[in-house]
Amino acid sequence: MTQPEQNVESTRLATAIPPVGVGTYRTGGYECFNAVSEALEIGYRHVDTAMAYENEAAVGRAIEVSSVDREDVFVTTKIKGYPEFLSRDRMLEAVEGSLQRLGMDRIDLVLVHWWHPEGDMGDVFGALSRLVDAGKVNHIGVSNFSIEQLERAMDAADAPIATNQVQYHPYYHQEDLLPFCRDNDVLLTAYSPLAAGRVAEDDVLSAIGNRYGKSAAQVAIRWLVQQDGVVTIPKTVRSDRLRENLDVFDFELTDAEMERVHEIEGPLWYRLNTDRGAISRFRSEVGQYVPKRVRDALPL
Repeated sequence: MTQPEQNVESTRLATAIPPVGVGTYRTGGYECFNAVSEALEIGYRHVDTAMAYENEAAVGRAIEVSSVDREDVFVTTKIKGYPEFLSRDRMLEAVEGSLQRLGMDRIDLVLVHWWHPEGDMGDVFGALSRLVDAGKVNHIGVSNFSIEQLERAMDAADAPIATNQVQYHPYYHQEDLLPFCRDNDVLLTAYSPLAAGRVAEDDVLSAIGNRYGKSAAQVAIRWLVQQDGVVTIPKTVRSDRLRENLDVFDFELTDAEMERVHEIEGPLWYRLNTDRGAISRFRSEVGQYVPKRVRDALPL
């Protein structure tokens, strides 16, 4: 398996983040354990989990029994953005819980999974900065934060905000957020880089991939990691897909191909839900606090 050509670095990070990690959303138990174990075996060195995924124990166990040294694996977890966790003491307790479930004495990167207006930015990011000082957390960051929320987090935290983990793929651009992150030395971590598998049949991506002997999915991942300050965490439990998603470092897209991918118009839902669209702005304000029936009707 081809190894990543280089880690993505930020002057805010003492440690670089491997550009392609393995996501674990909606996996658990043996399925999660096996996927992370195989990912480490074939060359992944970046694993993403979350309190909300309820699989931190499986992730931690896979890393513990792996032949890969713990120091060589970059582990990210996320704390729920419910109001009850968005205070100093509850944030400290939540991170301690993640440490216990992971079976680790430190976590490389802890993110606030989303933000709720009832939270206290000063308390939350003060607590996370304290954990950095204590050596229990190496880096802190955010997920699903708008530019305004990210600015507030940066002001509230003593430790640098390392990354904002958001949805980003050829059908869903971050045309405002990405430049802001670059200007402020914050990495952008792209989740759902394959648009829940929808890019696999994209004609433009497939045509580009044919020139290199690569799949449409590999072109989408390459398009992401070839951008300055972007890392990505595709999720899969399939052995062939794990290998395919990592095998993107033996070719390079031309400037014209990068632009062509950027110009792709995806399905109607993604065109309505751009980072500047009303739906996205609505989600940034309410976070996960959308009634379930509404979430089911509109996949926010």
